[in-house]
Amino acid sequence: MKRYFVLGGVCLVAGFALNTCVRNLVLYESAPAYALAADNRLQKKSLKTFGEADGDELEEAMAPAPAQVAGGVVGGLLGGGGEGFGMRADAPGAPPPPPPPAPPAEAASTPGRAWFPETFLFEPLVVTDASGSASVPVKVPDRLTNWRVLALAHSRSGAQAGAVSSFAGTLPTYVDPVLPPFLRAGDVVRVPVQVVNTTGTPVTRPLKVEAQGAAVEGGSRTVTVPAAGSVVEYVTVRAAQPGPVTLRASLGGTDSVVRTFDVWPTGRPVARTHGGTLAAPRTLELTGPEDAVAGSERVRLLVFPGALGVLRAELSAASGRGGVAEDAYALLLAGRAPELLKSLGGTADAESLKHLSAIAGQRVLRAGRAPDVATAALLAEAALAHPDNPVLARLGERLSGQVATAQRPDGTCQGADGWTLQRLLVSTADCARAVRAGAGSDAGRRRASGFGARVAGAFERYASRVQDGYTAAAVLASGGVSGSVRDTLRKQVREAIQKRPDGSAFLPVGPGVVRSDGLVPSEAEATALAVLALVDDKEAPLADLGTSLLADYRPERGWGDGRANLVGLQAAIALFKEPLPAQVSVVLERDGKVVTEGTFDAKALREVLALEGAAAGSAGKHTWTVRAEPAVPGLGFSLTLGAYVPWRASEAGSGLELAVKGPSEVKVGMPAEVTVQAASPAGMALTLRQGLPAGVQVDRASLDALVNEGKVTSYEVEDGAVSLTLPPRGAAEPFSARFRVVPTLAGSLQAGASSLTLVERPELVFHVPPATWAVR
Repeated sequence: MKRYFVLGGVCLVAGFALNTCVRNLVLYESAPAYALAADNRLQKKSLKTFGEADGDELEEAMAPAPAQVAGGVVGGLLGGGGEGFGMRADAPGAPPPPPPPAPPAEAASTPGRAWFPETFLFEPLVVTDASGSASVPVKVPDRLTNWRVLALAHSRSGAQAGAVSSFAGTLPTYVDPVLPPFLRAGDVVRVPVQVVNTTGTPVTRPLKVEAQGAAVEGGSRTVTVPAAGSVVEYVTVRAAQPGPVTLRASLGGTDSVVRTFDVWPTGRPVARTHGGTLAAPRTLELTGPEDAVAGSERVRLLVFPGALGVLRAELSAASGRGGVAEDAYALLLAGRAPELLKSLGGTADAESLKHLSAIAGQRVLRAGRAPDVATAALLAEAALAHPDNPVLARLGERLSGQVATAQRPDGTCQGADGWTLQRLLVSTADCARAVRAGAGSDAGRRRASGFGARVAGAFERYASRVQDGYTAAAVLASGGVSGSVRDTLRKQVREAIQKRPDGSAFLPVGPGVVRSDGLVPSEAEATALAVLALVDDKEAPLADLGTSLLADYRPERGWGDGRANLVGLQAAIALFKEPLPAQVSVVLERDGKVVTEGTFDAKALREVLALEGAAAGSAGKHTWTVRAEPAVPGLGFSLTLGAYVPWRASEAGSGLELAVKGPSEVKVGMPAEVTVQAASPAGMALTLRQGLPAGVQVDRASLDALVNEGKVTSYEVEDGAVSLTLPPRGAAEPFSARFRVVPTLAGSLQAGASSLTLVERPELVFHVPPATWAVR
């Protein structure tokens, strides 16, 4: 008899989830195969029991079979393995889901079925005994479905075998409520509760449905289920307040099931945010709204582990952002990451960097075919950060040369009719950085030397006319000035810096000040530029500027657009180079009482730590304390106190307008149409987020049609909302579109607020208050 060993392991999955199990199998040297006995324990079985298989037979054995459910009706009603509406994705501002229930310790002490994983066993490496047998104990979850056992095996000589077995996890009679992943406060829904009888005789049992965190109407009755049949009963659930809900359905003494979901708050989200560094305990005064919706107050603490953590977060997020500046930033980040990670004590993931370089490189090559000077200045440094890539290196050299030849006799660069001197000087500073980046070759050094001499003369002539800190910082960060001119501009930047009540410092943006692209820079970008301008200035409040820099960082968007992220990351790396301790504890207190806490270990120090918790009773002014043990200057934090307040009159939208028309009355399972109309300044990409009621599913085909028509660039569907990215439009060109949805729950349901946001200015947003849908 040949000895076999499992190739990748053994999986036990719900029938429909086998593909996921197969995709996750990894090759290990040796492990056994298994069979499942009637007592739900994997018993020792010789691999000869499964039989030997060649490659074709093994592939056939791995092919997933259709899901089968006892009684033939559960899968059809509940879908898949009976988890109702599937897994939830959190909506922005919604409370996080509660942790999944842990597997029960003993069946006798379990108050009800509450553990419902789809895959509950994956054993990648278990070595067989001398006879080729092994045993693995397993506890079967509470999900009532057909379970499949996949075993793949190989011998040390390379022979392979595999098999798929199955068993039913069911009860003679059982109950299963169909629940959505969430509800909103104020929702009143009819929840279907299925009762299944797998026996050969009719069954009459008392049915009871009750809930904690919500009210149930009509939850007690007696039901009669025919032999080998099922019935569906309905109960009304009223979700009055936000928070977790635990619903229990019991069928006499035969079955009891416990399921949980969240009730999200309604109203307008408000937030108070402060930041700092954790060089010492930080005490902040935060004032929560007096009219906060009960149960909606939450606090979120983000802790950023210095430059290394920010760098890793940006490497993960950069490729998902769109735009020429964003592509240039991603390509520059990919080129410099290995050196930066090494200097900060980290290691580079070669495959991830290769992937990021390929994506960003293709986009930059496309944008660099026939660029104007402004685009060439933006792309040159990014392309030159890849000297080992001959295509990108030649592109960077060409772009740097194009910028150099665009320099005027007076030393300035770019400019057009209607430009202010302030914008011209900032644009010249951008050009100086691009030309200096191309100084790696002899020709590039000669070019940079001549360009630098002329640009220094231009900055010296116009230094007395620099009226704001942002422009002075841009000129300093370009490296184009020295001596007394540099000292004068540094003083101007220092004097322009302002302090916040929490001790952090920032560089404000004065009226009429713009970047080289004509857009108004954010305070976060100006602060980062101030750090680069003053990084070796002993009189500068660098620690306080660093506090604002880290507090303004958001993992999903960095410091803003590509230009802001470029200077933001450079500033963070310049400030926070010291290695962090192997372990740091972070504690958040309100009025002396711990609200939440967490720990960085050696591995987690490379990531952003996010701590979140309920903050009921935060109305009015309270004292919040954030401390690190031990104190670490390189740790920055951002503390946000959020809540929902009742909607007031329509808000001013800073040039943004949004109108939403949903169906006034619809039926379960019947398509309905949603119409959205938007208006905004010309030439700006938008994000339109349409709030949807619980249980409403979006017809993706209608969204694909909008993409094909060019009305929508892309879309993203999540529980409770759909987000549309709208391309820039011309002047006086409104946006109008329709898409279909299908409700799956009956009742009175809150749709959630909708919003319209500028992609490049996410702080500018227009909200549409939520509407109520009547679903029959």
